[in-house]
Amino acid sequence: MKLLITGICGFVGSRLARALLDRLPDLTVIGIDNLSRTGSELNRQMLAAWGIRLSHGDVRMRSDLEAIPACDWVIDAAANPSVLAGIDGRSSPRQLTEHNLGGTLNLLEYCRTHRAGLILLSSSRVYSMCDLAALPMRTVDASFVLDGKKIAITGVGPAGITEEFSVRQPVSLYGATKLASEIMAREYGSAFQFPVWIDRCGVLAGAGQFGTAEQGIFSYWLHAHAARLPLRYFGFGGCGYQVRDALHPDDLANLAATQLRREPPQDATYNVGGGAGNSMSLAQLTAWCDRRFGKHAPERHAAERAFDIPWLILDSGRVAEDLGWRPTRSLDSILEEIASHVRANPDWLTRSGAL
Repeated sequence: MKLLITGICGFVGSRLARALLDRLPDLTVIGIDNLSRTGSELNRQMLAAWGIRLSHGDVRMRSDLEAIPACDWVIDAAANPSVLAGIDGRSSPRQLTEHNLGGTLNLLEYCRTHRAGLILLSSSRVYSMCDLAALPMRTVDASFVLDGKKIAITGVGPAGITEEFSVRQPVSLYGATKLASEIMAREYGSAFQFPVWIDRCGVLAGAGQFGTAEQGIFSYWLHAHAARLPLRYFGFGGCGYQVRDALHPDDLANLAATQLRREPPQDATYNVGGGAGNSMSLAQLTAWCDRRFGKHAPERHAAERAFDIPWLILDSGRVAEDLGWRPTRSLDSILEEIASHVRANPDWLTRSGAL
């Protein structure tokens, strides 16, 4: 089996490549990356040492994809992954759209031409910000907790957000590009009869991530805390009670290995996250870091920011039922892995371009 991974020099792409080679002995991996992120170069030589053929190219350029040989499957891990993309002054809305949606359209043409299957890595940020913000919360142990007695919205329960949760706009420019990519992937797969899996990923976390405050928050927080860099709680009273769940890329690779061997159902759209058991508030994460690295208090800023939400945990019950997949890596093991990387790489945020 030949597999093309886009964005292969990124954290997720490179970890998937290594993990899938370990899990599928008959697999040949080809990668493409535009090396636009500073940290991407750190993974290039490592990928070559694993025998992976790497093309320096950009998914926004169809001619770059035309130079890639035919593959049986594509995993689309190339994206501008920040929810602030398009409004943060570092990328324009057009750049975001060309990268996240235009790049996916070019990959769909590649899949149509070569009859290749697609695993599209989407995002939990396709879900409605208005409806997420309206979820009833209470505070327990320095963390927002869903108030189950007051839930009146479809697609949410004690285990988290399901695939039935609203995707009505606004979802952020970033979320809109991912949702549009999902729609086009399903339409292409149906029209041209190639398999499509859509995995709506939560927060991915692990050692070696190019973490920033906007994405890769678990990795960024540990590195910044240990280096005594400024940390800030924004919005929601400035207390750091907002909650996300974490997923290790090796668990995502376990799912991808299964999907590469199966025919997807008609609507193969799945939430893929760490779940309630792998969730933590920023305040709780700070307390974990205080115990490991010594005390370092974040600044408090009560002012609300665009696209901030108080609570988002993914319910992965559907993929567990359909494919038997569940995360195997605990949040504590993920944090321990990152902490070891922090100790060995005290200058990581600078080297990886996060600062």
